[in-house]
Amino acid sequence: MTTITMAEQERRQDVTVLFIDIVGYTTLVDRLDCADVRALQRDYFSAVSAVVRACGGIVEKYVGDAVMAVFGAGEAGFGPEAAAAAVRAGLSVQETLRGRLLAGRFPVRTRVGLATGEVIIDPLAAFDGGYAMVSGSVVTTASRLQSYAPHDTVVVCAATRAVTDTLIAYQELPPVSVPGKPYPLDLFRALQPQTASLAAVA
Repeated sequence: MTTITMAEQERRQDVTVLFIDIVGYTTLVDRLDCADVRALQRDYFSAVSAVVRACGGIVEKYVGDAVMAVFGAGEAGFGPEAAAAAVRAGLSVQETLRGRLLAGRFPVRTRVGLATGEVIIDPLAAFDGGYAMVSGSVVTTASRLQSYAPHDTVVVCAATRAVTDTLIAYQELPPVSVPGKPYPLDLFRALQPQTASLAAVA
């Protein structure tokens, strides 16, 4: 058995991971000049990151048209409100982009996937753009859920739904079979924050 020693700053904890991407991105950029692609990406990343940060999340990386963000990794730690903030960020991003022309020309549709679970966090990685700040299978799960999300929706795993059940209203969707996973994943569509519950928490 090989023992892996974690660096001193690393810690193990739960977080909620958010993935968002643009529907039909490859088809869109294949017909654009690279300068137009850059302008679209700059506008899109700026809009998404602003919402993520306003909701208390950390942008972990940008890959192509995908944005990965982490909630509950900060000093306040993880809890129902951190997970709910991730869901609200997904809903807010879609509302922000609805009807907006990126770079003044391109309407886009997005899909969002969120998963909650245990990861290893390296807080110092956030100072290098956040890349590889978290490690764990929940990252892959969030990415897979995003790829199965219907257009213009925010979908979450069962763990995210369970921890935010009093804070967010959900619609149950059919389970999805994901390559590499030994069993179908339960899927829930986030509808809206439950304002009465939020007021009670406050």
